[in-house]
Amino acid sequence: KHYNLTYYTPEYHTKDTDILAAFRVTPQPGVPPEEAGAAVAAESSTGTWTTVWTDGLTSLDRYKGRCYDIEPVAGEENQYIAYVAYPLDLFEEGSVTNMFTSIVGNVFGFKALRALRLEDLRIPTSYTKTFQ
Repeated sequence: KHYNLTYYTPEYHTKDTDILAAFRVTPQPGVPPEEAGAAVAAESSTGTWTTVWTDGLTSLDRYKGRCYDIEPVAGEENQYIAYVAYPLDLFEEGSVTNMFTSIVGNVFGFKALRALRLEDLRIPTSYTKTFQ
């Protein structure tokens, strides 16, 4: 899959309502860093969704994660920080479990990466207010 065509969006401007994640990624040999960052955004949002006839009724663009920046880690060979923005509509209100399952529960075992670690997470106030 070529996730970078859909999920790598360096022109994207983050919103105050986005959940922002910073992942340290080590791509497999031959995988460009942009593709690795896009794969994280895809696998942790809509990239694993099954195509069904109702896809015509739902805009995946509204729900997808977006890798909007990727930077090399100083002093580390082949390691990058991939910055991913997630729209709040992707997550169930008031559910920390749903949020973390989506962001980190599905991305740690796929082939594009040799290693992956969540380094930082910004949760907007508008979402934290939905927690009990």
